[in-house]
Amino acid sequence: MSTRTAGSLRTYLITRVVLFVPQVLVILTIVFVLMRVAPGDPVTVALGGQRSPEQLAQLRAAAGYDRSIFVQYWEYISGIVRFDLGTTIVDSRPVTQIFKVNGGATLTLTSSALVIALLIGVPLGLIAGRVRDTGLDAGLRVFGILTYAAPVFFLGLIFQLVFARNLGWLPSSSQASPLVLARVPSETNIFLVDALLAGDSAAFWNGVQHLILPALTLGLLLSGVFMRIVRINLIQTLRSDYVEAARARGVSEGNVVIRHAFRNALVPFVTILGLQVALLLGGAILTEQTFNWNGIGSQLVRYLDSRDYVAVQGIITLVALAVVTASLLIDIINAIIDPRVRY
Repeated sequence: MSTRTAGSLRTYLITRVVLFVPQVLVILTIVFVLMRVAPGDPVTVALGGQRSPEQLAQLRAAAGYDRSIFVQYWEYISGIVRFDLGTTIVDSRPVTQIFKVNGGATLTLTSSALVIALLIGVPLGLIAGRVRDTGLDAGLRVFGILTYAAPVFFLGLIFQLVFARNLGWLPSSSQASPLVLARVPSETNIFLVDALLAGDSAAFWNGVQHLILPALTLGLLLSGVFMRIVRINLIQTLRSDYVEAARARGVSEGNVVIRHAFRNALVPFVTILGLQVALLLGGAILTEQTFNWNGIGSQLVRYLDSRDYVAVQGIITLVALAVVTASLLIDIINAIIDPRVRY
């Protein structure tokens, strides 16, 4: 790496990290404001009618809702710095405890779905780009449009109806069977890992069976996006000057595609991968509800139903931070592998 290239990369990385701070601050401010535009304070909204006026006043004072909006904002930001997202109103539970207990389920679902999306979307995109403007290409493009456009909950219900209820091949909900969940100790709160640590292969296989349908549902949602992006990148790469030069030198079409086009077509895909984190997490909320998957998304819906805005604010805040952080990491990786990003 030349001195100029190293300096350019260093400047880009420093700039990107510096911009990360105001970006996070803007997101946190938006979350804070949105949680306070509704009439009334969170305590009254969540517990009104269940507590006496005196008890509600005490709870509001304990939560700091009797203070000015600026003091509340400062406490909100400083709490995040201390990784203190507050305490839920309806069950007096630290919001961070939600991520500790339920985050493993969401991580298992989203990571499995991402692997499935890559295994399906990338190869199909490469095939579609290689045979562009053919019947196979048209069919694959229709597949990409349908998987992206289909509501994830609708796709999940179809899978449950076909593979669980009618065929009986796979379970339709939860991370594992109730008796299996009860016998596996929660060491990491990631069920498959806990089953392996317990040496319970039957429980592990039971967990895998329960994971297949929700992961496939969410993975198909992303696979259509990945397929279309890879297809477009490959078509553009196959038309580039250096590929034409390789053909002019007599390099076989197979080597041109495999050694030159495929690899370079995947470089811009890394950038798009970071942009799909929000789609992945958003789809996880609906998928968890559809399959009764006890993750962060299902907890968010539960606290929304209870109108516990402290819990909702904490969950949205941490999810937003996760998306922004993932975007930052993807940008850094992309800058390292693709010099064009920093010029």
